[in-house]
This record gives sequence, structure tokens and C-alpha cells, in this order.
Amino acid sequence: MKQLYVAAFTALFLSPAAIAMAQDTAEPAPQEQLQDPAPLIAPAGETELVRFKWAARVILVFADSPLDPSFNEQVSLLESRPDPLLERDVVVLTDTDPEARSPIRTELRPRGFALVIVDKDGRTMLRKPDPWDVREITRAIDKTPLRQQEMESGR
Repeated sequence: MKQLYVAAFTALFLSPAAIAMAQDTAEPAPQEQLQDPAPLIAPAGETELVRFKWAARVILVFADSPLDPSFNEQVSLLESRPDPLLERDVVVLTDTDPEARSPIRTELRPRGFALVIVDKDGRTMLRKPDPWDVREITRAIDKTPLRQQEMESGR
């Protein structure tokens, strides 16, 4: 009799209907899950600042090496609070290879660690030799005339 119960339970759990029900309630496979949006921080590579004019503010984080403690601290600070930056249309680009002479590095000529903020109009609005937290960065952005106009227009 026990063998009959085991066979019936096995048939119930392995039936196509039971498998379909289990698949419906299971979590979606990783490829079916929503993909994360583009990362906040990306390498500058061969990107030029003109690409972002009137579309986004650019925060550039320069260092002579990816092992620079100031560079790592700045990246951690930016990653810890991405929402205020995204609200202000900020794109973060990094450049840790002075030998590559990227177009952005050639244009801005940083020395060692540097944090540079470029406004939507292409104007360099801020250069800092030390890491800044997101609160300080957003306050500096909010003081610019372009950001004031965006806030007034309800954007």
C-alpha cells in the first residue's frame, strides 16, 4: 500500500501540470529578470565631452592609477548615493591611465587625482584635488544657473 502512495505522489509532482504550476510560481530565470540600468560610473575611454553637451553634467574622476586611495574613496562615495546624481542628469567617467592620453585627459590636463565637474553647457564648473561626497557635489551643481532654471521649470 505504501508503494501505491509513493507512486501516486510521484506521479502528481512529476505531472506536466504540476511542473507548469511550479514554474509559474518560481522566480524568473536570471536572463528573464530585469537588467540593471547602465552603471553610474564608466571609464572615459575615447569619449569626448562634446557628446554630453546640453544632455548631461559630467563628473570626471582622474588618477594616475586605479590603486590611488583618493580615486577609490571618490568612487565609493559616488556609488553610495547614486539617486541625487541621477536626478541632476549626471554621468560619471573615470580615467586612471595617463599614458593613454584620452581626449578628455588631453582637454582637461589633470595632475594626479582630480575631481572635475563639467556642466551641461560644457563649462568646467569645479576642479578639486580631494574626494568630495555626493552632498557637496549636488550642492555645487544646484548653485549653477542651469540647475536653477531646471528647478524653476519643475524638472
